[in-house]
Amino acid sequence: MIRAIAVDDEPPALRVLTHFCSRVDFIDLQKTFSRTDEALDYLRNFPTDLLFLDINMPAMSGIDFYQAVPQPSMVIFTTAHAEFAVEGFTLNAVDYLLKPFTFERFQQAVEKVLNFQRVLNQPQPEKPAFLYIRADYSLHQIALDDILFIEGLDDYLRIHLREGRPVVARMTMKALLQKLPPADFIRVHRSFIVSFRRIENVRNRIITLAGEEIPIGSSYEAEFFKRFNP
Repeated sequence: MIRAIAVDDEPPALRVLTHFCSRVDFIDLQKTFSRTDEALDYLRNFPTDLLFLDINMPAMSGIDFYQAVPQPSMVIFTTAHAEFAVEGFTLNAVDYLLKPFTFERFQQAVEKVLNFQRVLNQPQPEKPAFLYIRADYSLHQIALDDILFIEGLDDYLRIHLREGRPVVARMTMKALLQKLPPADFIRVHRSFIVSFRRIENVRNRIITLAGEEIPIGSSYEAEFFKRFNP
């Protein structure tokens, strides 16, 4: 069920929206408002999935109202002026309804909302569990959890692992970093990428990791300490 409110300074327009919403089984129109200040007060306490917003209102335009909403919500703008539609779409509105609109046109708009919500609620793809690297004329499958750090050696990289010998591959640090999930790995020096989860200690711009000491380069220091959360 999609929770919704409607804001319009014209009571007849609110009655139309109330009637149309009652004919759609996935829209729960919880409140209607003719005053923008009352609607904003409501939204501060009751987050809502969908807003039906008139654009041309006397106290505050629907555009300004949407920008002031405290929580992100989907929006369908309603207006009697077609020229306002373009401005509405610049705010990523799901749709706009040009007054007077039919129930069929209303239904098209709310179907878009339903489809948009389904996309938002889809489970996010799992982050890759493996890194695939060509080295020694073979394709190596390396578990991301096994990577301790990556060391740059001119045109080669040495990937240090929890167990076994390092994997040496001919590629750049930049190219490898693009293959790694940014939440788990960070470049800390022109010659080193480290796994966040493997960091044991950080002191005086030196990272201790699996018995190794890895320096933090001055140009990487600010970003590292911004992201590192011991």
